[in-house]
Amino acid sequence: MIVRPKIRGFLCTTAHPQGCAANVQQQIDYIEAQPKAGKGPSRVLVIGASNGYGLASRITAAFGYGADTLGVFFERPADTKKKRPASAGWYNSVAFEEKARAKGLYAKSINGDAFSNELKQQTIEEIKSSMKSVDLVIYSLASPRRTHPDTGINYASVLKPIEKKYECKTLDVNNCKVTPVSIETASEEEIEHTKIVMGGEDWFMWMKALKEANVLAEDCLTVAYSYRGPKITQSIYGKGTIGGAKDHLEATAPEITELLKDINGKAYASVNKALVTQSSSAIPVMPLYISLLYRVMKDKGIQEGCIEQCYRLFASKLFSGQEPLLDEKGRIRVDDLEMREDVQEEIGKIWDNLDSDNITEITDIEGYKQEFLSLFGFGFEGVDYDADVEIDLKLT
Repeated sequence: MIVRPKIRGFLCTTAHPQGCAANVQQQIDYIEAQPKAGKGPSRVLVIGASNGYGLASRITAAFGYGADTLGVFFERPADTKKKRPASAGWYNSVAFEEKARAKGLYAKSINGDAFSNELKQQTIEEIKSSMKSVDLVIYSLASPRRTHPDTGINYASVLKPIEKKYECKTLDVNNCKVTPVSIETASEEEIEHTKIVMGGEDWFMWMKALKEANVLAEDCLTVAYSYRGPKITQSIYGKGTIGGAKDHLEATAPEITELLKDINGKAYASVNKALVTQSSSAIPVMPLYISLLYRVMKDKGIQEGCIEQCYRLFASKLFSGQEPLLDEKGRIRVDDLEMREDVQEEIGKIWDNLDSDNITEITDIEGYKQEFLSLFGFGFEGVDYDADVEIDLKLT
C-alpha cells in the first residue's frame, strides 16, 4: 500500500517502513563515522528499545562497540486486513535487526508488556540461551499506563502541576498557533499513580529479577533515562507529576547499586536533553519550548539529537575509562548543553514575546515538524513516498 502520514492531535497514526529503515540507517551512519570508542559493553539489554533514546542506545552499543543486543518493547505489527501499517517502533526494530545481523551481531527482540513478570522471565530465558549474561542494561520505558504485575491493578499517569494551577502558553504544531493553556493541579492519587507508572519501581524489579536469575555480568552497569528541564517548564514538568516520578526514578539508582554490590554493579540515572519524541509532543508547553531550544542550539552549533546524546553518554561518561562525573545528586548529566547559561538566557529573552505571528520567525517550528515526522519514517531523501510498499514486515 501507499503510506501517508496521518496526524491526529499530537500523534501520527501511520508509519512508513522504508522511511523508518532510513531513520535507523542515518543513526548507524553517524555512529560509524565517530572515533572508534574504547572498551565498552559486549552484551546489552535495552528495555524500551524501539524508539528515541532506547533505539539510539541500542544502535550505539551495536555499531559503536560491536555489542550483541536484546531489545524489549511493546509495538504494534501491521494489520493487512485493515490495511494498517505497523507502528514506527516495529519497523525501526525490523531494520535494526537486519542491519545488525549483516554485521555478524546477535540481535533479538521481544515484543510485549515489559512491566509484566511473564515478559521479564521470557527475557531471562533468552539471555540464558543466547547471551549467557549481560553487562549493560538500559532502561528507557515511556508508557502512559502500567498494569502492576503483582496486583493486576492498572495505573495511568497524568501530566499535571502539583503546587498550583498551571497557566502558560502552548503550541498547536499542526497550525502553528500559540494558545493559552490552563491545567488544574493533580490529586494525591494522580501523583502517586504517575510515580507508579513512570518512577523507578519497575526498573528495580527488572534488575532484581535479572540478578536473581544470575544473568548479570560482573561489573554490570544499568542506566535509566531522565529529564529535568529549565525554569520555563518546571511547573508542568520538573515540579509536576512527571517530575515527581523522575525524582523517584533517580532515587532508585543508589538502591539498585546496593542490590548489585556483590557483583560490583552500578546504576545511574542519566539526565538527557529535551528532544522531539512521541512522549514530549504530548506534554503542554514542551513543543513550544523545544522549537525555541532547537533554534538557539542550532544557531550556536551545539544541537544534538538522540543518537548524538547517546554516543556522548557512552563515549565520554560510561565507557571513557574513568568513573563518570556526577552532579550533586549522583546523576550523569548529558543535558549540559541545553542547560548552558547562554542558551537559557537567550530562550528567556525571547519566550515572553512568542506568539502566533512570530512563531515561524523566531523558533525552529519547521525543524520541529520535520523531526516529528521523521519519528514515523516520513521526510527522508531517497524514499519514494508515492510507491507501494510492503507493510507486513516480520521480526525474527
